[in-house]
Amino acid sequence: MKKLRIVFMGTPEFAVGILDTIIKNNYEVVGVITAADKPAGRGQKIKYSAVKEYAVANDLKLLQPTSLKDESFLAELKSLNANLQVVVAFRMLPEVVWKMPSLGTFNLHASLLPNYRGAAPINWAIINGETKTGVTTFFIDDKIDTGAMIISKEISISENENAGELHDRLMVLGSETVTETLSLIANEKAVTTIQKDTNEIKTAYKLDKENCKIDFSKTGEEIHNLVRGLSPYPSSWCTIKDGNEQWNVKIYEAIYNKEEHLEIIGTVITTKKILKIAVANGFIEVINLQFPAKKRMNTSELLNGITLSIDAKAL
Repeated sequence: MKKLRIVFMGTPEFAVGILDTIIKNNYEVVGVITAADKPAGRGQKIKYSAVKEYAVANDLKLLQPTSLKDESFLAELKSLNANLQVVVAFRMLPEVVWKMPSLGTFNLHASLLPNYRGAAPINWAIINGETKTGVTTFFIDDKIDTGAMIISKEISISENENAGELHDRLMVLGSETVTETLSLIANEKAVTTIQKDTNEIKTAYKLDKENCKIDFSKTGEEIHNLVRGLSPYPSSWCTIKDGNEQWNVKIYEAIYNKEEHLEIIGTVITTKKILKIAVANGFIEVINLQFPAKKRMNTSELLNGITLSIDAKAL
């Protein structure tokens, strides 16, 4: 059995859960690499990554290179004398980095590869209405999420589950999968499977303002999937127009009610507690949302302080 000396690379909360499991399973982590600190928010205060906060709290050796090709960083990385690197939600590595350890560099990706390669696999699985997803460990190569697979584990997606809930379940499954992968590598029992490309492979595109916008000409099912696939972050959004007023509104939770109606698509209908928007095959009932300069709230709370006319439209 080989003794593993691990360098861990990651940035967000998802990666923290995996790193914590590696530590608790008594593997030696000789270094942690995460994103450089950067200002965030209105006050532009310096924000640490979730992985940095964990590494500092647990007294782990920490590196935060601005460039992964910087000679001083590469020298320091080599001096750690790691024989394995584990990557979770980080960035693309140059060959000089992923080829450095003798046992290779493997990545945990939150999808059933080869589907949903890319930046936002959890979100897109829900947006596209998948009923299952999973996690995959694979050895990194010179492309994004294309390397030889080690372990793939499946999980179901429930009908109303949102991205945040699925994220947390996949973090648990990912932790189990990474420790199992580490055991296979340490015992020289890791067997890989080459990914097969087909024209049907689905991609996890980077999320931006445009692909997070609700298109009310789509079906109720598609809109419902978009809302939950982007909740709680970065959130779906739409524009609500009422007379001369216009707001860009974030929608965090909604229900799709299928029913026949004669309303124009995008018509906003409100009562004292309900806000619903007409779509081709029913209504999207908004449960939780955020208007500009207001806190996130339930629709009933919002309607206590704002009144929309019968001419209001969602665009």
